Amino acid sequence: MHSIVIMGVSGCGKSSLGEAVALATGLPLVEGDHYHSTANRDKMARGIALTDVDRADWLATLGAQLQARPAGAVVTCSALKRAYRNRLRQAAPNLRFVFLEIGKAEALARVGARAAHFFSTSLVDNQFATLESPVGEAGVLRLDATLPLAQLQTMVTEWLSATQEPA
Repeated sequence: MHSIVIMGVSGCGKSSLGEAVALATGLPLVEGDHYHSTANRDKMARGIALTDVDRADWLATLGAQLQARPAGAVVTCSALKRAYRNRLRQAAPNLRFVFLEIGKAEALARVGARAAHFFSTSLVDNQFATLESPVGEAGVLRLDATLPLAQLQTMVTEWLSATQEPA
């Protein structure tokens, strides 16, 4: 089974879909938010956007998590820039990405509705400004983040099954 990164801007549903795909596939879930440093969490809570430098250790940690799970894993990570995705690809051969595409208004509404999350709604604009669409990159499935979760999970697991290479 391939490792897969569920990616997109904050509020697109990475955590929900990641959990559903992990459950459906039996792969371990690596929730990217759990690996942010305290300093990064504090910055985001105060509405300060992370820089490439801020994200470097986080991406290295997620890469190590992928390497520690050679049989596959489901990782949730914004992976907003191609350079971030390439860094993760270096850690895991044949890494796949599911891009949950969502409009800014819907993302803002979802982030604002979260009960206890460290991410400030003021950072949604920055997420969209930072996003380099992965559409056209190899191993990427783009999905409409507003589809029902069960439908998204089915689409992802069917895509993963169809893209498996023979052993």
